[in-house]
Amino acid sequence: MRIAVTGGTGRIGGRVVELLHEAGGHEVVALSSRTAPYDDPIALRTAFDAVDTLVFVSSDGEAARVLTHHRNVLDAAAKVGHIVLLSGLDVARDSPFCYAYTNGETERLLRAGDRPYSIARAGLFAEFFLSLVDQVATEGRAALPAADARVSLVARADVARCLAALALGEPTNRHHDITGPDSLPVAAVTSATGNRYTASSPAEFATTLTAQGEDPWWIYAYLTMFDAVRQDRWSATSGEVEALTGRGPTPLAKIG
Repeated sequence: MRIAVTGGTGRIGGRVVELLHEAGGHEVVALSSRTAPYDDPIALRTAFDAVDTLVFVSSDGEAARVLTHHRNVLDAAAKVGHIVLLSGLDVARDSPFCYAYTNGETERLLRAGDRPYSIARAGLFAEFFLSLVDQVATEGRAALPAADARVSLVARADVARCLAALALGEPTNRHHDITGPDSLPVAAVTSATGNRYTASSPAEFATTLTAQGEDPWWIYAYLTMFDAVRQDRWSATSGEVEALTGRGPTPLAKIG
């Protein structure tokens, strides 16, 4: 097979490329913003020519722009035989999370076509969440607007393993929940960074990020994410990582 990976030089896409090379027997093409920008439909169509399987690692940035990118990719991949899409666990239309609609609409567009597909709905990335805790922590205390919520965090490496496994297999034509092994209170996750959790209001959290010079878009994105966390939209666990790869998900203790 000829397998292409969007975001093929990034943290997840790059690892998928490595895993596919290690598996052997296939031509693997790592696409990047230089070779196939998400906002360049012509370059995307050229990059997808003669591709059998596409591992579609999602774009990043403002949600509306990301959705435009995703539409470009799906339009350009009209002749690809199998699309493996990286999505998110929260894709509900009524979710407050800004990327829930983006991911959900991308899934709907993919399903509306006639191309075989497999969808990996990843939980919140553990590395990202732990880094955010560290970012806002002061004197050993991390104030987050999570109330008493729980989250199931997943390592990027586990997500990459699942994407590679799906790419090497037959299309499943369904979604797979790629989550961590446990649903943990945010307080327990915070303690893994060596900090003590304190519940804050969204306004207090936004003030902290603003004082740190965080980009306004990401402040908004984080606030909507925590709205969804408080609504228990990111706490589910599944056995999909082990089912797809033969090995269970990485415990948080080995990430933090």
